[in-house]
Amino acid sequence: MNYLEEIDFELHWFWMDRAIALAKQAGSQGEIPVGAIMIGADRQILATGENRKERDLDPTAHAEILALRNAAKILQDWHLHQTTLYITLEPCPMCAGAIMQSRVKTLVYGASDPKTGAIHTVINLPHSSASFHKLEAIAGIRERECQELLQTWFQNHRKN
Repeated sequence: MNYLEEIDFELHWFWMDRAIALAKQAGSQGEIPVGAIMIGADRQILATGENRKERDLDPTAHAEILALRNAAKILQDWHLHQTTLYITLEPCPMCAGAIMQSRVKTLVYGASDPKTGAIHTVINLPHSSASFHKLEAIAGIRERECQELLQTWFQNHRKN
């Protein structure tokens, strides 16, 4: 049985709900509200990440980069080929590249990113000639909630 067939959409919603909670936490700390959860082959949380660019003064401190780093440390292996990454926003080119380099099995994301989305929206890195790894990508899980979280945060941020 295919790994993806073993996971139903109720489970995707469950994990995306956890990623949304991390995104809210990041937003409350002045970060763009993006959260990520890495699930291992055993369907348990392996690692998490939330945007920390402002707090860490690190342009690479995107939620998914931090989740990838934490997962690799825990597994003591940068090959993350049996993992699923849940992220509230479609990854940018930097993050998509890191996801491809780490060989994540499945990527599940909420909102598409019309400015920098590098999985389906602006560019399609997983299906480009630069890709050597087959990434299963599922878009639009809890999309409305993820979009509303980002839109509300940006509206409030612009007011301040």
